[in-house]
Amino acid sequence: MRAVLIHEHGGLDKLILEDVAKPIAQSGEIVVNVKACGLNYLDIFVRRGMPGLPIDLPRIGGGDIAGVVHELGEGVYHLKVGQRVLIDPAVTLPNGEIGALGENTTGGLAEYISVPAENAIPLPDDVSFEAAAALPIAYGTAWRMLITRGRLRAGEHVLILGASGGVGTGAVQIAKMQGCVVYAAASSEDKLARLQALGADVLVNYVEQPDFHRYVRGLTDGAGVDVVVNYTGGDTWVKSLKCVKHGGRLLTCGATAGYDPQTDIRYIWRKELDILGSDGWQRDDLIQLVDAVRAGKIKPVIDRVLPLEDTREGHRLLEDREVFGKVIITP
Repeated sequence: MRAVLIHEHGGLDKLILEDVAKPIAQSGEIVVNVKACGLNYLDIFVRRGMPGLPIDLPRIGGGDIAGVVHELGEGVYHLKVGQRVLIDPAVTLPNGEIGALGENTTGGLAEYISVPAENAIPLPDDVSFEAAAALPIAYGTAWRMLITRGRLRAGEHVLILGASGGVGTGAVQIAKMQGCVVYAAASSEDKLARLQALGADVLVNYVEQPDFHRYVRGLTDGAGVDVVVNYTGGDTWVKSLKCVKHGGRLLTCGATAGYDPQTDIRYIWRKELDILGSDGWQRDDLIQLVDAVRAGKIKPVIDRVLPLEDTREGHRLLEDREVFGKVIITP
């Protein structure tokens, strides 16, 4: 079968399309014919390599997988060949820790993948493979961060940084679904217009408002917003603290612009802020997401769909922040 492998960390040229052995379903596993695989910024980190996070190479990346059951391993009775499925990327590693497909084990940038049968979530016919593959890592993370950890309530004012990305577009829709007033921040008027179409109430342009905290506070008569979603880190961190109202919450699930930002803890104690981290998703989060898509409450935002041989271009688009929503690879 064809697959995209990483044999060594580095640039786009380290993504190699080659022929590898097709997997065989072991006991308790299924082999899935991959119909769609969503890319995430995690895939960039896997390719580049991250200090302190060793990854065994070679590695096939890609954690968000939707497809059709191709083969059943011994002891698998609750699924059938030909069944449409969405795969939960969270897997239990040999040491007992939880890892992710495409990072800690083989991912879905291939024509076939073997996964634990327990990770398969039945996919209704009225949810496309592409829409399903947009959900787990980005939308699942946004759902847990906002609903489970963030405890969003109707009427709250929520600022979402990096709102045009996969997590961001999911967060905008989830916050609107909860009845919140959504402030969406992005780097271009085109992206902001599309965010407004998703339901964003207030648009914040990073380029025109580099000191976005002053702009947001001005819009709220100096008070700030109830919640800030910041999964970028870097030089947005202190500005985010300044945006939160007294007693408010800052939610984080990542650090795409830098994981060791300068901070200012005075804002944390003076304003009695809660800083809440959120890591990943639970299986029930994904099931609820699929239900929300079926009900029309959430529409996964897909920037473009590319064939397997264009995986490098998909990585480039993410790395250069030229996307609005998700990039989906169809092996």
